[in-house]
Amino acid sequence: MAKRILLTALTALAVLTIGAQERLTDYVDPYIGSGGHGHVFVGANVPFGMVQLGPSEKSRGWDWTSGYHYSDSVIIGFAHLHLSGTGCGDLGDLAFLPVNDPQQREIKFSHDQETVQPGYYRLKTDDVDVELTATQRVGFHRYTFAQRRGQLLIDLNEGIGDIPLVTDLRQVDETTLEGVRRSRGWAPRQEVYFTVKFNVSVRLWEPLPGLGLVDLYDVRTPLLMKVALSPVSCEKATQNMEAELPGWDFDQTRQAASDAWEQELGRIRIQTPNEQDRRIFYTAMYHLMVAPSVFCDADRQYRGSDGKVYDGDFTNYTTLSLWDTYRAFHPLMTLIYPELQADYAETFIKIFEQQGRLPIWHLWGSETDCMVGSSAVPVLADLVLKGFVRHPERAFEAMKQSQLQDVRSLGLLRQYGYIPYDKEPSNETVAKALEYCLDEDGLARVAKLLGKGSDYEYFLERSQSYKKYFDPELQFMRALGSDGKFRPEFDPIKVIHRADDYTEGNAWQYTWLVPHDVHGLIRLFGGEEPFLRKLDEFFTTEGDMGPEASPDISGFIGQYAHGNEPSHHIIYLYNYAGEPWKAAPKLRYVMRHLYHAAPDGLCGNEDVGQMSAWYILSSLGLYQVEPSGGRFIIGTPLFPRAEVNVGDGRTLVINARNLTDQNIYVQSVRLNGKSYSKTYIDFDQLRQGATLDFQMGPRPSKWGTAVKDRP
Repeated sequence: MAKRILLTALTALAVLTIGAQERLTDYVDPYIGSGGHGHVFVGANVPFGMVQLGPSEKSRGWDWTSGYHYSDSVIIGFAHLHLSGTGCGDLGDLAFLPVNDPQQREIKFSHDQETVQPGYYRLKTDDVDVELTATQRVGFHRYTFAQRRGQLLIDLNEGIGDIPLVTDLRQVDETTLEGVRRSRGWAPRQEVYFTVKFNVSVRLWEPLPGLGLVDLYDVRTPLLMKVALSPVSCEKATQNMEAELPGWDFDQTRQAASDAWEQELGRIRIQTPNEQDRRIFYTAMYHLMVAPSVFCDADRQYRGSDGKVYDGDFTNYTTLSLWDTYRAFHPLMTLIYPELQADYAETFIKIFEQQGRLPIWHLWGSETDCMVGSSAVPVLADLVLKGFVRHPERAFEAMKQSQLQDVRSLGLLRQYGYIPYDKEPSNETVAKALEYCLDEDGLARVAKLLGKGSDYEYFLERSQSYKKYFDPELQFMRALGSDGKFRPEFDPIKVIHRADDYTEGNAWQYTWLVPHDVHGLIRLFGGEEPFLRKLDEFFTTEGDMGPEASPDISGFIGQYAHGNEPSHHIIYLYNYAGEPWKAAPKLRYVMRHLYHAAPDGLCGNEDVGQMSAWYILSSLGLYQVEPSGGRFIIGTPLFPRAEVNVGDGRTLVINARNLTDQNIYVQSVRLNGKSYSKTYIDFDQLRQGATLDFQMGPRPSKWGTAVKDRP
């Protein structure tokens, strides 16, 4: 017996030793989501960096919105800006291509010639060995040519779906170039200033407008090139280079980028015997940190939404995919990145001050107005309610004034109390109205917190207008006309992209979009029994949405579509009606079958971190359903143990005891050693650091079913 105990202890020590030596970056697979409809960025960057330096391919359709798709084999340049996981394409600015012939415009490759790791990209062909790494604002290239002489094509015309307006490239001295690219695309106004520094003397000539060709002589040693970016000026780009990358040690810079990723990935440490789960989890963490991207210079100067230059006393951000990210990304970030939240809030408020309303979908300091609703409102409200905002009154005024304008159907909402389909030519009225309801619920909660009684009552009433869309006979949310009657024609399954009453979804999916008032929705159904019956039916109803449906709607369980965001909270609604155990097999199915460690490992667009955030939170056994408020609903944990750094030296520890692939049902929970029966937990309890112990089993239990224990 003593020998067995000693052997067990030595084995445990060995496991701990291996764990201490492992690098979490080894579990990141940047190819996950680069195939299928994932649209993720592939290349070299650092967490939340301005620069995303990587290969760009010629666009061959919707799946090339990030500039790269795993199915392709032709690179047209190594560009310094990319999106990750979006449904629209843009950026792709400043594409550099090493060539042997001035007429060459592409490199053919295969994936076995590539190496992709956090902070590092390499492509080794017969002609050239390309290596890329980055700091926050500087891309660092190392090219090793097979021949003694090579050339470098600099393409300022090429972008992903945009139109170049100004392409200026000039030589400053024998080793330095600088310029600016101004363009119009999804971002209606984009200005990218840059400085390029070589480790050898170069000669620039321009065979065509927007194209530069650099002659390289005697390149027996690797060519090194640093490209610094700025939204303000070439001078600022140069200063960014001096601040972040004054030297020429490529390997040291690569290591620093890898170390930066290692540190950030370590904010959550999981223990699991399942290697695929580990790869999926840490790749999700990696994708989580591509954006929002830093959008200011090293001295915090930035270009505002009005095109003017500002001296900031905060870190300004861009790439704000708020319609996607208010659901899981931002709630997760409040847990693991508390130090960033005040700057997020200040970014939103400054955008309001500069463009007159809060951001909708902001890209490079420019408003795209993409997607419905005012999704900055629930994010900002959540930050106020969680205590992250430096000036709550300013935040409240920004939210209030944004919602009292006549833009984006808000005037119709104020006039009618809902948005009539026959008065709104761009349609999608049900989706718009339901999003505005949950937005303004957050605004009402902030008004109550600040003691603004009349504002609270006004916006609370507006947040309840979702009830007008509910058809009690058919039990669906339906479009209303100006006469107060439902649209006569109705199909709960069929979808016509951008031309019907919903946004990237159907009536089945949007009927549940009342995350701010789930019990009010339950009452509309006539109580918990019919609500649960309809919810069960949602996950079993089959039906083809038709050829005109958006490809975003994917990853199905019945009519549940995990590949698109409106469905993301729905499984957790079982907790509100006293049957939390019904969520467990559905959550486990999504985590096991709709996320894979493969290029097509995402069932839909990554959407700037939202798909990954859902997985991370859900695998921990938590999810914030109410967009503004801070309650996290308890689901089913995927890992035996997780340690979450919640800041200020505090740790949230989550243990799942007796966990197996069959034991997916929560039998009991203990919080800090005491029995805990609620199926939700407040943010403040998690933020203080805590230990959650789940006892798991193979069959549903009565845990969390009592009325007093429901959220």
